[in-house]
Amino acid sequence: MVNKNKILVPEAREGLDQLKAKVTNEKNPNNAKFEVAKEQGIPLDKGYNGEMKAKDAGKIGGNIGGNMVRELVKMGQQQINQEK
Repeated sequence: MVNKNKILVPEAREGLDQLKAKVTNEKNPNNAKFEVAKEQGIPLDKGYNGEMKAKDAGKIGGNIGGNMVRELVKMGQQQINQEK
């Protein structure tokens, strides 16, 4: 499956994948969405999932992205506190 998401800084892909693995407790960040879908009770297959409702897709991606943002904010706050 090809990832169609484009990030602004391509060199950051590895760091984003590491962050995703950290917040989802998955060794392979590509498996994170399947684990979240399983936890939410949403059927997700490898390959085409065009029949999936947008609401369900949002539950999967929103969960992962929200956790990544929370972790980034926490890291930023820690960095600011260390600089003081």
